[in-house]
Amino acid sequence: MAGPIGNDQPVAAPASALTWYIGLFQASCFSLVYFVAPFYILSSLVVLLVTRFSSFNAWLYSSPMLISAILPPVTMPAILSRLKPMLTYFDSFEMIHEQEDWYEMIVEKQTNYILACQPHGVITYVGILSGPCMPQDLQGRFPTAVADVVLKTPILKHVMGIFGLISATKKSLVKVLTTKKGPEGTVVLYVGGMAELFLSDESEERLYLKNRKGFIKLSLQTGKDIVPVYMFGNTSVLSVMKHGLLSALSRKLGASLTYIWGKWGLPIPRNDCKLLYVSGKPIGIPHIANPTQQDIDKYHALYC
Repeated sequence: MAGPIGNDQPVAAPASALTWYIGLFQASCFSLVYFVAPFYILSSLVVLLVTRFSSFNAWLYSSPMLISAILPPVTMPAILSRLKPMLTYFDSFEMIHEQEDWYEMIVEKQTNYILACQPHGVITYVGILSGPCMPQDLQGRFPTAVADVVLKTPILKHVMGIFGLISATKKSLVKVLTTKKGPEGTVVLYVGGMAELFLSDESEERLYLKNRKGFIKLSLQTGKDIVPVYMFGNTSVLSVMKHGLLSALSRKLGASLTYIWGKWGLPIPRNDCKLLYVSGKPIGIPHIANPTQQDIDKYHALYC
């Protein structure tokens, strides 16, 4: 759920009241599903148990959850281009890039990269907004690494799965980086993880990076360079309740299990904050099949 590394240019969208409200609706769908899905899943299970699996209405109520649990998530590039009204709702969104020959490197030369994105918001609206700004032939082709719990949670996995999700396990990442080429082999990785979410809020962004060195080791072992991507405002769109127990549980499960809010105290994203997608140039990490801790520390310091 992050864009490629492209030419410097602000993103403009034609403004109209109708387009603005469509953008609000689209943006709210992601946050509301993220917030409501766990409660709906729990209530579906409770209803089935209370009725001892004998009520037609209980099965009918639970059917979306059950169908979603069975079916795998599906990438839907065609939907990304239809998210452009969100660019009117978030009218401050802008993209700034240093790498000018990104299309040639990724598409024509089939070069793979690790797009190291920070900070981790409740929902990465900056990354989502970069999607409809890509060239159409690239939309939905950059896999995003997420916690396994996201890939297994009914409803949520299908809503977020339209962007193209893969497991954030090392095995999965190595497979994609080494067996695929170009866009399909370029991975979007939120290196701060869930721990980073609880460090930031709308007034301050803090990165969880000092003890995050696995992505550096991954880059060295696979020989795939890292492109740093900073998403300003990613943590300002929605606020999160930072309770110690909830934070620990969320980090354990790899998903936010706490109250989130934005406009009017509801899980509706704010649009009065500046959203800025900034990607740098590849930092120049070599291929070292068996890196030492010294190698990892050296290139981690370079990234930082």
